[in-house]
Amino acid sequence: MLAGAGSNRVYYLVVGETDAPAHVVGTIGTDPVENRAFIALARHFKIMGLPVPAVFCESEDGMTYLQEYIGDKSLFDCIATGRRSGEFTEEELRLIEKSIRLLPHFQIEGARGLDFGNVCMEAAMNGTMIRNDLNYFKYCFLKSSGLEFSEKKLDSELDLLASVIEKASKDATCFMIRDFQSRNIMLHNGQPYLIDFQGGRKGPAGYDVASFLWQAKARFTDEIKREMISAYVDEARRTDKDFSGELFCESFPYFVLFRTLQTLGAYGFRGWTERKPHFLQSIPDGVKGLVGIFESDILPSFKKISEDFPYLNALAHDLLTSPKVLDISSLVSLPDFNGLTLTVTSFSYKRGVPYDLSGNGGGFVFDCRGIHNPGRYDEYKPLTGLDEPVIRFIEENGEIYPFLRECEALVDNSVKRYLERGFNSLSVAFGCTGGRHRSVYSAQALGRYFAERYPEIRVVINHRERRILNVLN
Repeated sequence: MLAGAGSNRVYYLVVGETDAPAHVVGTIGTDPVENRAFIALARHFKIMGLPVPAVFCESEDGMTYLQEYIGDKSLFDCIATGRRSGEFTEEELRLIEKSIRLLPHFQIEGARGLDFGNVCMEAAMNGTMIRNDLNYFKYCFLKSSGLEFSEKKLDSELDLLASVIEKASKDATCFMIRDFQSRNIMLHNGQPYLIDFQGGRKGPAGYDVASFLWQAKARFTDEIKREMISAYVDEARRTDKDFSGELFCESFPYFVLFRTLQTLGAYGFRGWTERKPHFLQSIPDGVKGLVGIFESDILPSFKKISEDFPYLNALAHDLLTSPKVLDISSLVSLPDFNGLTLTVTSFSYKRGVPYDLSGNGGGFVFDCRGIHNPGRYDEYKPLTGLDEPVIRFIEENGEIYPFLRECEALVDNSVKRYLERGFNSLSVAFGCTGGRHRSVYSAQALGRYFAERYPEIRVVINHRERRILNVLN
């Protein structure tokens, strides 16, 4: 089985009985309409000479198909150095430019002879789709964030954005890929291949450019974005003599805002609702990207965004410091570690059990509310489980010791097994009413215990409600 992404499709690398290199991917989809769109578009693009995996055959019911294997290196993987350091190498920049120059060929040449109504899942971007994408942001991200906001002010600005996007989409003739980003571009023999296009339809060109350059985790600098916009416009003019770079640049910032809001909606649904780690990890970068739109001077036309959408601008800045975004921000900032990381978190049950960003679905959660609560007494209320008076109160009471011994025994068994099997992540969480006293003391004590007992592992102590993150070992 090959690693999947956001969809429910399942991919298998199909290997023959000989030692010959594997060259076929078996795909099992859950949506026959989506499968038919992918197969039909892939065959159309092949005829047009555009780089996509060949589809060899499909099952009678259209739910399974075999396609060409073009390797396992995405553009996202190939630009890892730049993404992590902020300094992109010459080779990384070459690959980025090669990919953005490929885009207008799919949009313009790929649209030639294409029956959008019969081939695509949806014929064209329209007002309903635009409003649905904006509601995706409003309901799946903003409401899930826990941030208070004025629905009236927000709807007024979303209506304005929808009208601009709908007007620009009305006469569009391009094939809009809809999810053109570095994870969906594979490098095969030095050539970028597009692997995800089944959601494409007739639409405006600016949407795909925004998708690519404003992908949150790609972390392209403003200078790179500016250079790649120029490269795209240059290639689009070569591909279509009637392409207007001036009109493109004038409306482009609105598509950047629109695409960013739609992407945040996906992060909210897939992350906060479905708790998928990749999407959770992307939330802080996504919010930073939204803030950056209102501060950008990449093109002169970006100035209109902050003028037209002052309330969205204010919400973006509020989101940066909102509790649910901060919960994730500190954890995703940790450096890579080649070994087992034990993350021990204290939390308040009022705000829910902590997210697990490892992809393992979580670990131990221990309830401290059976321990006598120092928070019931005025002298301890402003203090935490890190303060000496609270520590003394908890320890003198004595209830904490048998509780922690049992927790340590349970976790110790898993740590031993995880080390034997080479696993890299285990999470432990202690919850109490306010996430201030008993859970903080417990997380601190257990974290130190395992840091001393297993010096070869990394122990991360995260006091979520206190915004304190310590890395031991």
